[in-house]
Amino acid sequence: MDWLIYGANGYTGKLTAREAVRRGLRPILAGRNEVQIQSLADELDLEYRVFGLDDASAALESIDGLKLVLHCAGPFSVTSEPMIVACLHAGVHYLDITGEISVFARAHSFDSEARRADVVLLPGAGFDVVPSDCLAASLVQNLPAATRLQLAFEAGGGPSPGTAKTSVEGLGNGGCIRQDGKLRKVPLAWKTRTVPFAHAERTAVTIPWGDVYTAFISTGVPDIEVYMAIPPSTISGLKRLRWIQPLLGLGFIQSLLKNRVDKKVRGPSAETRQSSDAQLWGEAACSDGRSLQATMTTPNGYDLTVNASLGITEFLLNNDVEGGYYTPSLLMGAGFASSLPGVTFNLKS
Repeated sequence: MDWLIYGANGYTGKLTAREAVRRGLRPILAGRNEVQIQSLADELDLEYRVFGLDDASAALESIDGLKLVLHCAGPFSVTSEPMIVACLHAGVHYLDITGEISVFARAHSFDSEARRADVVLLPGAGFDVVPSDCLAASLVQNLPAATRLQLAFEAGGGPSPGTAKTSVEGLGNGGCIRQDGKLRKVPLAWKTRTVPFAHAERTAVTIPWGDVYTAFISTGVPDIEVYMAIPPSTISGLKRLRWIQPLLGLGFIQSLLKNRVDKKVRGPSAETRQSSDAQLWGEAACSDGRSLQATMTTPNGYDLTVNASLGITEFLLNNDVEGGYYTPSLLMGAGFASSLPGVTFNLKS
């Protein structure tokens, strides 16, 4: 019992805890809700701990002596930093499953402290951003002179409550791309394009996905855009939201929208996850006109998150790794996503 899942009572946390036990792993389960954490711990015959991240001393005491924390409790814009700070003080590796650009940037700002503490910081150990990060790294390995990356995905099955709330938070921030090596804010639904996924072509729109931050760290490519495939009617709706975007970040509007999430979103069922997959596409291009494309098909994003985060967890538990900030491809290699169950990768020459 040398590692801990925080937020084990959440949608993804439960999936991860159950799969960990199926693999013969024995994580400690943790979170703020004692009733839910104890119930899951009793079901899986695991140790549990109850603490909130607003109590720094309790968090530090609860993880002291462990080797790793897999942090699954969002919103990560609020919860990631206190857990990172606790991990740095306790000398504990930190993983999470965020997809938020601001969280990647904040975690990266702790790189020097992580190196001194010999602690690995790896946010984005799930569908956000393991497959897309590995896709980007593979493209640039095969086209080292690339100066532009376009990445896209289509995820089936519907969101979990945590993912839906993160999307609500993002509405008030607008879009974001990487241009000339720097983050640049753009309007919601800034660009659209047709994406040739492995299974079909889809209309997609730019979104502020985590790769806008992480793919630059992984590859050094200065211009990066990320697209998500959604229906044209939804794209039109996002464009209309530009007119009220400043209002979408107001506290009472956020609370209203998140309350709707609590009432309506439960996360995909096991049957839905089994019957849905995720499609990814990427293109690297050079200033001289050369380009290279690749596609990837994965299981449902939540199943991919479980397998990816546990794969990275097991690697860190079984290997000595120098501390610092990592992206998935920098720690595990560009081929990591392709090695996960049910993932296929095709590099188009």
